[in-house]
Amino acid sequence: MPMHFVAQGTGIPVLAIHGWTPDHRLMTGFMEPFFTRRTAERPGGQSYRRFYPDLPGMGQTEITERYRGSDDMLDAVQGFVDHVIGDAPFIVVGESYGGYLARAVACSRPEQVLGLGLVCPIGKEARQSKRKLPPHTVIARDPAFMAGLPPADAAVYGELAVVQSPETYRRFREEIAPGLALANDEALVRVARRYELSTAPESGAPFERPTLIVTGRQDDNTGYADVYALLEHYPRATFAVLDRAGHNLQLEQPTLLDAFLDEWLDRVEEFQAA
Repeated sequence: MPMHFVAQGTGIPVLAIHGWTPDHRLMTGFMEPFFTRRTAERPGGQSYRRFYPDLPGMGQTEITERYRGSDDMLDAVQGFVDHVIGDAPFIVVGESYGGYLARAVACSRPEQVLGLGLVCPIGKEARQSKRKLPPHTVIARDPAFMAGLPPADAAVYGELAVVQSPETYRRFREEIAPGLALANDEALVRVARRYELSTAPESGAPFERPTLIVTGRQDDNTGYADVYALLEHYPRATFAVLDRAGHNLQLEQPTLLDAFLDEWLDRVEEFQAA
C-alpha cells in the first residue's frame, strides 16, 4: 500500500519517521525550520531532500487488515525506502516509535544509512509497561493558561507537557493534534498487540556511523534509562538527556535540539567525505 508523504528540498535523502498516532507534521514541525536555517547559514553547503511519510493508519496513509504488528509497519517503511529512495545512501531520523523503526532500518541497511538521528526514541523495552520511566513532572507551570484551554485540549496537551506555555501549546495544536485526530485507533489497537519487532533493532553488528540520541529528563513516555542501555550498539553516538523536556522535547527545548542536530549532521558530512 502506498504511503502518503511530503517531500522538501534536494540533495542527500533524509527519511523522517514520526511517532505512534501523530503524522508527518510532528517531524516537519521541527525539521523544516532546522533545515531552512542551516541552508541559509551555509550557502553552498550540503543540501538534503527530506521525506516525511505518514505511517499506516496515521495521517493520510490507509491501513488494511494485513497490518497486525510492528513487523508490518517496518515492512511498509522498508518498501517506502525501496520505492522512493532506492539504493541511494540516506539519513534516517525517528521520533518515539519512529525511532524504534529507524533503528531497525539502520540495522538492516548498515552500508546504506549514513547517519541515524533519534529524538525521544523507544529504548531497550518496546512495551511501555516494562520501561523505566520517571514520574510525570511539570517543570514550568502556567495554571491560568491551562485553565483557559478547552477541557479536551488541556487533557491531551497536559498529559505530556513539561513546559506549559502558549508557545508549546501552539505548536502542539499545529504539529501534533491534527495527526492524533486522523489516527485509525481501532486498527492501531490491533497492531499494538504485536508491538515488539520480531527481530530487535540491535540484534546485528554495532551501527558504526554517526548517531544522535536526544532524550528528555522528564519524559514519562519513553524515558531515558532504557535508551542509555542501547549505547554500546552505537559507538559513534552522542547521547543527551535534556532537563526541562518531556516526550515533546522538540517543543520544549528547540534551541538545544537544533544545536545537537547541527553537530550530528556535521559528523555525518565528515564521515561521508572521508
